[in-house]
Order: sequence, then structure tokens, then C-alpha cells
Amino acid sequence: MATATACREAGRRVGVPEQRPQAAHDAFVAIPRPRRRRRSSVWPESESFRDDGLGPIPSWWRGECQKGQDDAFSCNRYKFELQEADRCALLQQGVRVGATCFDADILAAFDAAIHDGVHVLSVSLGGDAGDYFADGLAIGSFHAVRHGIAVVCSAGNSGPAPGTVSNVAPWLFTAAASTMDREFPAYVVFNDTKLKGQSLSASALSPASSSFPMIDSSLAASPNRTQNESQLCFLGSLDPEKVKGKIVVCLRGVNPRVEKGEAVLEAGGAGMVLANDVTTGNEIIADAHVLPATHIKFSDGQILFSYLKNTKSPAGTITRPETRLGTKPAPFMAAFSSQGPNTVTPGILKPDITAPGVSVVAAWTRASAPTDLAFDKRRVAFNSESGTSMSCPHVAGVVGLLRTLRPDWSPAAIRSALMTTAVEVDNERHAILNSSFAAANPFGFGAGHVSPARAMNPGLVYDLAAVDYLNFLCSLRYNGTVMAMFAGGGGAAPFRCPASPPKVQDLNYPSITVVNLTSSATVRRTVKNVGKPGVYKAYVTSPAGVRVTVSPDTLPFLQGEKKTFQVRFEVTNASLAMDYSFGALVWTNGKQFVRSPLVVKTTTPTMA
Repeated sequence: MATATACREAGRRVGVPEQRPQAAHDAFVAIPRPRRRRRSSVWPESESFRDDGLGPIPSWWRGECQKGQDDAFSCNRYKFELQEADRCALLQQGVRVGATCFDADILAAFDAAIHDGVHVLSVSLGGDAGDYFADGLAIGSFHAVRHGIAVVCSAGNSGPAPGTVSNVAPWLFTAAASTMDREFPAYVVFNDTKLKGQSLSASALSPASSSFPMIDSSLAASPNRTQNESQLCFLGSLDPEKVKGKIVVCLRGVNPRVEKGEAVLEAGGAGMVLANDVTTGNEIIADAHVLPATHIKFSDGQILFSYLKNTKSPAGTITRPETRLGTKPAPFMAAFSSQGPNTVTPGILKPDITAPGVSVVAAWTRASAPTDLAFDKRRVAFNSESGTSMSCPHVAGVVGLLRTLRPDWSPAAIRSALMTTAVEVDNERHAILNSSFAAANPFGFGAGHVSPARAMNPGLVYDLAAVDYLNFLCSLRYNGTVMAMFAGGGGAAPFRCPASPPKVQDLNYPSITVVNLTSSATVRRTVKNVGKPGVYKAYVTSPAGVRVTVSPDTLPFLQGEKKTFQVRFEVTNASLAMDYSFGALVWTNGKQFVRSPLVVKTTTPTMA
């Protein structure tokens, strides 16, 4: 579906000022509409897609409305193009939402977007990172970018393990997931202790003033089921005689969170407390559980498990969920968000940026329950979802706003504006944390958390054109046949790689990554002034074990002028940067701060 006002809604979540109403059709953001209403796409009949106050559909728009078999459905000025996606098989596990599609279908979707005149593509899709020439999404998105379409993709939900990030091609804008300053607290109360969790359970324990017996699910295994299965609350793993009328404490992991609640309910449990394991740490998610429930962090889970273990007749209650705004710290990184380094091209930092992707409330399909569980008969207009499939459209919406504000900017310039103005601190002015409340780094959040208002006036941008990406592919030593997959089409002449292709690290990316640094290396970058004339000075925070110098370190600009500079990296203590170290380069004129992450990994020189 091509739409623009989704941009405004995403902007509100991340703090962008309201834009003029007549700009609503200036940028077109495309999201697929599935033939079968699947959870990871859109429900066009939702009231969220009313077209009140929108102007006419532009005459140059070449798309069409495909109604499928639903005669009652009609398009409007909001959802003025609907294309059905039929062959993607969607899979779901907890917050991990993925998709497997035939490359031919992915390429066809990009081809249609190019034909129809889409400006921004939001692609919440991805798999394991692999060679670009074998990746239909990488190939299709390259051609979209060649036609001026910004392509935003999800980083994946395989974190927190390193090297799990997907959609790593440098022409893609790759979004990680983090929290926002809104929570839905529901407390578990026991023995004069009150632990905060989160939930969107519609039901509550009754009577609310009563205490209910509590049990560790690992002690409630049904006959012929293992303790490990009951600890994780697999379906059919709990003994009704042991859990009936009790609050059951389940461990997070393996099976979907909401399915654990189904297991407790089917066994006759009164409520559920879902406790994080050490991997998921402090990441707690508000789900529409099928029974009174709450989800607590790892450290609080240890307190609760200790109480259950050391108390003869443990008892407690779960409070009804509330809504709370302005919570702190926020944002912090989601444990599920896939992490760098980039395993295909380590010299390109991925992900690029992070955005809200935890407990995101949005319009929901009437074709399935909020839990997607077959036995759940509830139907809701809105639901809470988590994943990089949620952060991706947030970024795409902001890209659409910038495309409206700066229609002459390339996709790379828009990405640069968002990356160089992203923030690395939370709402307590501390470094953004990961789900274990340790400091996160660019392998988790890329350049930082998206800051739309700052991106409207970035000062300088790092721009790239299609030929720069082709030269990048040349640096990977792709042969002529492979290069034709990217450079061919439209009657274009065959692209010939230069005799000496530029180095990967010299791609004019808004971040700088140097791997296998033995003694020293020099990287080139070019910036364009998109603001007023002025003088910018460079300030560097060097990665541990490395000295970084910028030459020249002062750049005077006329309006629209480009300037090139060099960044030199010299090893001072290789042992400090053997497992990657991080820093930053900031250009500033006193008003704008143009920040680029620096990532370095040293290696021991090989002996001849």
C-alpha cells in the first residue's frame, strides 16, 4: 500500500513536529497488502486509514487498487494503491517476526514500486546476511535506489548475538529496535514486595484484593513431560492438579510469550508471571495475554524465584495494567534486535540507526486474535507488537517526512541526515543501554536513536549515487555477469569497473569502519553543505588503542559546496582494539553537530 500520512503518525512517536496538512501526498511510502490478512502487514479496512483532510491523488501516480475477492473494499485518498502479496510465507515466534519469499516475488514488488512512482519503501523483511548477488532483496533494492527510492529495512530479530544483522547492503537503510518512553506497568505483589512488569492483559484477577497461591512452573510438570518443558510453560506441560487457581511463574524463551499464557490458562491457572532469562535481561514487553499476566525483568525474576523457593506457601497478586508516559531510562536497546558486525562486508557498519520497536501500538487485523493463537477468539482494533518490523516503518515514516521537506535529496543524503543527527544518549542524558543495562555500542544502535527534528537541518551530508555503489561492488571483485545484475536494465550500457576500484572503506558512508588495521590506514570522505555558509571544525573521540587525526580539520563552506577530507587511523595499543573499539567524528559549526561513528578492529601483522 502506498501512503504518506503514516509518515506523520511515525513522526509523532519519535518527536517530529507536525507538518503542514497539504504535504501529505508529497512523499509516498509503500507497504505491502497481503491477500490473506497476515499480521506483519496492514489491515486496510482499519479506521486508521481514513482519508479525512487529505488532498486529491496526484495525477502522475501510476499505481492501481487491487481489491482481490473483497467486493466491499474500496480504496481512498489514504490507501490509494493496494497491491496484494500472496506468496510470502510468514513465520512468527514471540517477537521474532520474519518472512521467507521467493526472490522472484521480491524483485516483482520492487519493479512495481519503481513503475508506480513510490518514493520510500518500508521493507520489514529479511533473512541471514549473504552475498549481495544471491540476495533478491539486495538486487531489487539496488534498482529502487537507482530510481531515487529510499529503501528502509529491518535489521532482524536474532539478537543479542553478534554478527546477526541482516539487510547489510550499503544502499539499504537498516533499522534496529529500541524502547520508547511509554510503558504499560502491571505489578506482581507478594510478601510486601512490588515488582514492576508490563502487560496488556484485558482481564484482571478477581477479587483484586485477594492473594493467590503462586508456583514455579518448573515444579508443576504434568506426567510424561520434562521439568525443562514445564519451566518454559510449553502447551500441555503443566499439571492441572498443581497449578489450578494459582499464579504460575514461567521462564521466557523458546516458545512464544503469549503461548505460555495459553498453557497456564488451559491447565487452570489463575494468572501468569513471565520472568526473563539472563539473555533477555531487562527487556520486558507488553503483550495482550489471554489471562491476567505480567512480564518482569531478569533481576526481578531472581527475586521472585528466590521467594518461591524459600517460602512454604507463597502467595501474591498481579495488578491491572496501566499506561505510563515519560518513563526512564528510554530508549534502551531491545534484546531481540540483531547486532553487528556486518558479516558480508565488515567495512560497512550495520545496523544504521535504531527506532521504537518494543510494545508499539498500531492498527490490527480483525481476521485474527491479538495473540494470533487459534483458541483466542478476541478481536481488537489495535494491538501491541514488538520487533524490528515495527522500528523499520518508524524510520520509513521519518524518511518520508524528510523527502517531503527536501525533495531534491537523494536516498543517501536522507539517510546521512538521519544518521549524523541520531542521538546516543537516553532521556536521562546517559549513554543508551542494552537490555542488560550495560552501555550499548554502534553494533546495536548504529549511529544512534532517530531524531527527526534534528535531521531536518543536518548541516552537512555524506551523499552517494548509483555509480558509487557500483564501484563498491567492483571493490568486492564481482565479475561482469554479476555486475550486470545490478547495472543492467533500461537499455543501460554495460558497467565497466575501474582498473583500480576504490577501497570498501572509502565508500562515502556516514559511518567509518576500519577492520584488520595493522599499523595505519587512511580513509576519505566527502561532505556537502546543505545549510547556510559557514565553517565547520572536526572533533574526534578516538577508539581505544587507536589515534585518529582528521585532515584538514577545518572546512569553510559556501552554500551547496562539497569538501573532501581524510581520516587517519594509527594503532597505539593493538590489544585494546583487537575485539573492536568505538569512537566518533563530529563536524560542527557551533549549531549543527554532524556525528559519524568510528569503528576499528586491529589485527596482528602476518609474517612473510
